[in-house]
Amino acid sequence: MDILSPSILAADYAILGDQICQAKENGAKYLHIDVMDGAFVPSISIGFPVISSLRKSFDDIVFDVHLMIEEPIRYVERFAKSGADIITVHAEACSDIKQTLAAIRSQGVKAGISVKPGTPVEEIFPYLPMLDMVLVMTVEPGFGGQKLIPQTLDKVHALYTYLRSHSMSVDIEVDGGITVNTIKEAKKAGANVFVAGTAVFRGDIKTNMEALFEALK
Repeated sequence: MDILSPSILAADYAILGDQICQAKENGAKYLHIDVMDGAFVPSISIGFPVISSLRKSFDDIVFDVHLMIEEPIRYVERFAKSGADIITVHAEACSDIKQTLAAIRSQGVKAGISVKPGTPVEEIFPYLPMLDMVLVMTVEPGFGGQKLIPQTLDKVHALYTYLRSHSMSVDIEVDGGITVNTIKEAKKAGANVFVAGTAVFRGDIKTNMEALFEALK
């Protein structure tokens, strides 16, 4: 099943609740929440209080929490308690990936791992039995509004091929530069979860989401 996960990084925070409602009403099953620490990536974004507040108002949408932070194992429990349904960490940010994934699963939430454009996707193959989702970054993490790097879709296809050949059921998520044009190529490569920020929240949300879903047909 194809899933659209609107990224609130591109939303207007003055009317964030209203915009999330619009995204839900127009078919969003996931909500992508980027957490950045200013160390692993240059930017700083939201943390526990915002996620906890959103969870109180939105209890029927999957919180797809993407941790772009150093040694995320330190905060796994707090993000789970704040309301995360999926916690995705970066392979590059963990000194012990297995321990970090085990910590996520111990909280009763789904575990994901992400790789930056320069990291070979094969590096995470040993961890696939512990994963519910792999997030292939199709831009350098840390900023919204970038253009998709075409070569990253080769990694998506390599992952898709490996999963199929090993009869493994793991979602493949893509994040970065997803538009009505690139979403088609990402799906063709093997992705089934699509993070879109600017393509959802810039302009009319209803029109934008209709166009994205149409492109996935």
